[in-house]
Amino acid sequence: MLISKSFIPILKNNPSEAKIKSHQLMLRVGMIKQSSAGIYSWLPLGFKVMKKIEKIVREEQNKIGAQEILMPTIQSSEIWKESGRYEDYGEEMLRIKDRQDREMLYGPTNEELVTDIFRSSLKSYKSLPQLLYHIQWKFRDEIRPRFGIMRCREFFMKDAYSFDINDEEAFFSYNKFFLSYLKTFKRLNLTAIPMAADTGPIGGNLSHEFIILAETGESKIFTDKRVFDLNSDGTNLEKKSLEDLRKKYEQFYSVTDEKFNKEEFEKQVSEQNRLITKGIEVGHIFYFGDKYSKPMGASVDLPGGKKDFVKMGSYGIGVSRLVGAIIEAKYDEKNEVMKWPISVAPYDIAIIPMMNKNDNSILDKSNKISLELENNGIETIIDDTDENLSSKIKKMNLIGAPYQIIIGKKTEGEILEFQEVGKEPQKISLKEIIKILKEQKVKN
Repeated sequence: MLISKSFIPILKNNPSEAKIKSHQLMLRVGMIKQSSAGIYSWLPLGFKVMKKIEKIVREEQNKIGAQEILMPTIQSSEIWKESGRYEDYGEEMLRIKDRQDREMLYGPTNEELVTDIFRSSLKSYKSLPQLLYHIQWKFRDEIRPRFGIMRCREFFMKDAYSFDINDEEAFFSYNKFFLSYLKTFKRLNLTAIPMAADTGPIGGNLSHEFIILAETGESKIFTDKRVFDLNSDGTNLEKKSLEDLRKKYEQFYSVTDEKFNKEEFEKQVSEQNRLITKGIEVGHIFYFGDKYSKPMGASVDLPGGKKDFVKMGSYGIGVSRLVGAIIEAKYDEKNEVMKWPISVAPYDIAIIPMMNKNDNSILDKSNKISLELENNGIETIIDDTDENLSSKIKKMNLIGAPYQIIIGKKTEGEILEFQEVGKEPQKISLKEIIKILKEQKVKN
């Protein structure tokens, strides 16, 4: 891809309205454009990153046996009245009426709708467990949207829902998602700590937020530093293994401010291991039993002719929010360098030719190298503009390809100047470059 043909409207300076680095960068490099307060258009660069995050989230959901569906953004108010949440949810819910004067809403969440789907489709305990998920736009009418996509009104989210016959089986499903989330965030090169959290308007009695550390985060967190040393590489989906994994994390005090108890914190965590800081919520899981199934009549036939209401859980990941969260975690504000994890980078490598108006040979060589890389599954972008080398490097550092190749007049044969952003350049062959990038992509 030539940058001259790309829709990447880069600004010279950070927009004055942007206060945090993710908002600044996303506006500056043309990843998003504000449509109205808290609502954004996603432009090609930002959309590429978000779709790659979505792909990883989907893959990890599929690995635990969750099945993908797609529910609409517009929902009937009737099912929300059945659950009792229609009046309780508050002004964040956008309520509308259709031409038949029926009360509708733009879905802020989907517990009611998925419960309605389940109750009309499955009647026997033999069909359980069921794990369903969708990835869809949501709308919550924030009173004061801010920080770009980090606290906006319309956002892209993965929601999953579990249906089980009893509490024991439901906790098994809960623990599957617990593991899935740890693996998802690891693939995004994020250290996300599961923390005991308040259930909020979703309800229930068991909940974990997955938090990444960031000074710009809105969640205040209290944790034991030793939690960062835990290894979450488990792949075993057996009940005992998953239960042990969750207990491994829960042995260390880690909570958000809603659950904070000073006396417990100081009792359980030695002074040298205490960490009080801020973080960004990137995922939230809930177990709420029959909170929705009971009022909505979502029951199954049990052995012996009895019926019981299914036990449910809800599991969310903010796909669009993760774009901003990765920037907050990875952007070097001082040097104006964004190094995306290769798993979600808009381009794997940037080719930066030192152009000569009277000689197209350098650009021709760049195009040939790009073609060879693309044939090996490596996404490239070529800066074919007439800017000087320093300006090109600065621009590519903002866009965030994690690797760069610089091609000048003295570039001959197979040996190229190759650099991982933030590290010293090296001179190696194109064949070696392809090997390095393929290995990195496999790891992620």
